[in-house]
Amino acid sequence: MSAAIPDRPAVRTGRTPMVVRLLVLATFVVILNETIMINAIPRLMESLHVTEQSAQWVSTAFMLTMAAVIPVTGWFLQRVTTRRAYAIAMGTFLAGTVLSALAPTFAVLLAGRIVQAGGTAVMMPLLMTTLMTVVPEQDRGRVMGNVTLAMSVAPALGPAVSGIILQAGSWRLLFAVVLPIAAAVTVFGLRKLEDIGEPHVTSIDWFSVGVATLGFGGLVYGLSLVGDSDRRGLGIGIAVAGVAAIGVFVFRQLRLQRTGTPLMDLRTLRHATFTLSLAVMAIGFLTMLGSMILLPLYLQNIRGLSPLETGLLVMPGGLAMGLLGPSVGKAFDRFGSRLLVLPGSVAITLSLAGYSQISMTTPYWQILGLHVLLMVGLAAMFTPIFTLGMGALPPQLYAHGSSMLGTLQQVAAAFGTALVVTVMSSRTSGLIADGVAAVPAQVSGMKLGFGAAAALSVLTIVIAARLPQRLPAAAAHEAPDGHPAEDVPVAAKEA
Repeated sequence: MSAAIPDRPAVRTGRTPMVVRLLVLATFVVILNETIMINAIPRLMESLHVTEQSAQWVSTAFMLTMAAVIPVTGWFLQRVTTRRAYAIAMGTFLAGTVLSALAPTFAVLLAGRIVQAGGTAVMMPLLMTTLMTVVPEQDRGRVMGNVTLAMSVAPALGPAVSGIILQAGSWRLLFAVVLPIAAAVTVFGLRKLEDIGEPHVTSIDWFSVGVATLGFGGLVYGLSLVGDSDRRGLGIGIAVAGVAAIGVFVFRQLRLQRTGTPLMDLRTLRHATFTLSLAVMAIGFLTMLGSMILLPLYLQNIRGLSPLETGLLVMPGGLAMGLLGPSVGKAFDRFGSRLLVLPGSVAITLSLAGYSQISMTTPYWQILGLHVLLMVGLAAMFTPIFTLGMGALPPQLYAHGSSMLGTLQQVAAAFGTALVVTVMSSRTSGLIADGVAAVPAQVSGMKLGFGAAAALSVLTIVIAARLPQRLPAAAAHEAPDGHPAEDVPVAAKEA
């Protein structure tokens, strides 16, 4: 799939291209699997005779694989056609789903999840790159609202969907239900999908691939261990080593940019709007995944709800987020970013601050209301952020920008999970050591975890205030001398 401007004109204003609709549907199905196993941990422990720490790997391995594979997708999408990228991604996902559903042991299940994640990692950048290529700038907010459904709502709905399915039987049903849906989407997509642009054969620096895998994968793995008090020191060490590898990766990309063949083009960061959007998006995903970890723990371990009851309680928030996506996109096209992003950021902070006051008797209507407020705030923020950030890039950097966006999402999700779990467990352990009963100590730990997420979310308000209302009209993606716009100073492009 090429990141270059396509040979044919973009679709006419007011319509969402069929290729984007198909990719949104497929991306929703595959991303749903990132969080669908959260409620299945107890079943896995019983069925496959593994510990809770081992069972958590069905989610950790998924994020780890995504973080390791996504950096390569910028190069990959430039080499293959849209249809081939789609076929490879969905075929890989289907193979992983079959392997997971039939897994006789936990090791095979883990392998299946890794294969699933490999296909998912391609779909996210493919969707974003195609959208930015075929959708006119004046329609991108509306269309990006639909994309929000796939990229943000699917992870939010994962626990709710799994809670309902698990009520009917084994954890294997999670894969058995997804498999025919994903297969039907794959067949339909291959029948209707058209190629956009032309592939460009470029070389790849395998040293960059190795360092990126060690760096981003190591960082996510290390952060996943930080929440385990017994392995916290090891986790911090691995995370630090991952950061060092990322530093080597960055240095390598800066050198390769002189020859025009970087694995991940860091010239995307010369665009101030894209960089600010990355920061807001990362904090948003951090708070969303952090709350998705803490809330089920609170509802099931403290309040005694079943996975089904937990799923039903959080489902209205996920549905509200999805239903608001298209409306938020239209509002962005009409009014710009600040009217949406600033109130959305405030709503996120207020919701997390409200959760930091939970108790063993907090009314369920209040928990539901705070969750809906959180999801509405995220919906108001994500669509403008994605649209502004990607729209600030020239077409030749779309694939690299979407690759960077997807990688940072996984790192932010892992960091958010590690942050809230570490804060919660440290507080809980300290109170129990002081003689406090286990349940009140756990509630206090969860309150502090939510409080830490709320404090971090304040940064989104600060950064959102610096975002432009909208991109400059008819923003030039080429400098007067014909060089890419990333060589033009940021002040000249985005002032």
